[in-house]
Amino acid sequence: MTVNVEALGFDELEIGELSVLFDDQPPEEIIGWAIERFGSRLAIVTSFQAEGMVILDMATKLDPHIRVITIDTGRLPEETHAFMEQVRNRYGINIEVYAPDAEDVRRMVTTHGPNLFYRDVTLRLLCCQIRKVRPLLNALRGLNAWITGLRREQWASRINIRKIELDHDHGAIVKLNPLADWTHDEVWAYLDAHDVPRHPLYEKGYTSLGCAPCTRPVGPGEDPRAGRWWWEKDAPKECGMHCSIETGGLERELEALLKES
Repeated sequence: MTVNVEALGFDELEIGELSVLFDDQPPEEIIGWAIERFGSRLAIVTSFQAEGMVILDMATKLDPHIRVITIDTGRLPEETHAFMEQVRNRYGINIEVYAPDAEDVRRMVTTHGPNLFYRDVTLRLLCCQIRKVRPLLNALRGLNAWITGLRREQWASRINIRKIELDHDHGAIVKLNPLADWTHDEVWAYLDAHDVPRHPLYEKGYTSLGCAPCTRPVGPGEDPRAGRWWWEKDAPKECGMHCSIETGGLERELEALLKES
């Protein structure tokens, strides 16, 4: 996917200046600016975790018709589908659902089996590529900007994210992370203060939500990301949807894995 950055009205210097300008601004200011700047070519991309629900609640108050996109990997827990319907009814919104290509999934499962991710990190990354990364590429096609719920304290690979950046891994469109400097407590305080729905799996001890086979509840004292791909040792707790803004290294690694397989 190729996007003419100049056509968007920004270059790296201007995005850098905007990131400095907005770094100490509240999320609503950033979301409001993006709505005004990008209109219908802006979308929230969410899996309906706590952070995504904060973004969705803030954004729909500013624009009830803002586009909301999610990726249905085909392995989501039923609780996620039920919660998605709850969110749709609560906010009166349409949710654009993107799914993996059926032929890609068929070939992968035929070659490696349905639960390939348990055997090897490279196979898990391959599954994430087929079920998450490729559908995201389709979802972002035609957009000028997208909004995420990423926070710097979530994981080491996210510590340097900016509130506004050029997403070179997805055609150099604008990527907005309005909650980048928020803490876990700030997220949950907002949910409580604004009576925002929260995913039912949180009550069962989950702290990070993904595909059913790849996510488990987290025990006392464990890192919040410990419930994701918990059988892996010293592997990145990432799926490739949010690659390094500077290098895109993870996504290029996945491309190499796909060629090998």
